[in-house]
Amino acid sequence: MHLRRLQLPARPAAARPLDADAWEAALADVTARHEALRTVFAERDGRVFQRVLPAGEARPAVERLTATEDELPGLVDTAVNRPFDLAAELPLRATLVELGPEDHAAVLLLHHITTDEWSDRPFLRDLAAAYAARTAGTAPEWQPLPVQYADYALWQRRLLGDPADPDSRAARQLEHWRTVLDGAPEELELPTDRPRPARPAFTGAELDVAFDPEVHEGLRRLARTTGTSMFMVVHAAVAALLHRLGAGTDIPLGAPIAGRGDEALDDLVGFFVNTLVLRTDLSGDPSFTELLARVRETDLAAFSHADVPFEAVVEKLNPTRSLSRNPSSR
Repeated sequence: MHLRRLQLPARPAAARPLDADAWEAALADVTARHEALRTVFAERDGRVFQRVLPAGEARPAVERLTATEDELPGLVDTAVNRPFDLAAELPLRATLVELGPEDHAAVLLLHHITTDEWSDRPFLRDLAAAYAARTAGTAPEWQPLPVQYADYALWQRRLLGDPADPDSRAARQLEHWRTVLDGAPEELELPTDRPRPARPAFTGAELDVAFDPEVHEGLRRLARTTGTSMFMVVHAAVAALLHRLGAGTDIPLGAPIAGRGDEALDDLVGFFVNTLVLRTDLSGDPSFTELLARVRETDLAAFSHADVPFEAVVEKLNPTRSLSRNPSSR
């Protein structure tokens, strides 16, 4: 499930109360605009296939409730923890909670099967535009999207070609990953304070770390002088930290990339993210500058072989599988 807290600007004191009917209509407008939000996944003869519902039939479910501030956390938990039935239910649903005549809370759930983090921007922008139009008594007027997600899927299939053809892009990139990841450790051994559970418990947490402006500027300066990006600097820092904690000198790290290589995809809601395995070599006790040079070479090679889906790489390499971890969480 794809769930994210979205920090919205505070409502100005002079703003009008929420028009719940207009908001629900706006949500339907956005669903009609983006095919990914009105796609369901059915199964036939043991094979899953997608079905894009007509815009007129694809109105997302909106549950309207009335509650107090104290009751709101429980309602949010209930909404979040109810699983999706992807064969019959749209990958988008909403709960609108009235806390007072001029105070509402909206819980929006988007399943990760059809959305990614980049999708938040066009989704929220289109929702705001549609709501403004609906409160004015009109339908939203926006330019048609140049492509839909199905167009991208067909294009990607043509781009990659047949993996059985050694000259295809898919075959060349899979061979790259087979070579690069040959002999990589199946799991990073770290001195944790408790054993890894036999099955995922989903009880992890997030830790936000804020850097002072001086530290941030120092990192930017280091990136400029070494010809690297901030991503590469952070990649090297994480690898160095894991090495110091006892993870060894061969550290593969899973990293998501946006996967939107064409500007026609910028305004589209859909799942384009791919996962790359960035294998980091810390042998020989390199200085941090030397490590950055290695990371730069590794990352650039990975980015140039990022078209083939991660699941195809896993299938090609066929690593030892364990219910306690996935191949990108070594």
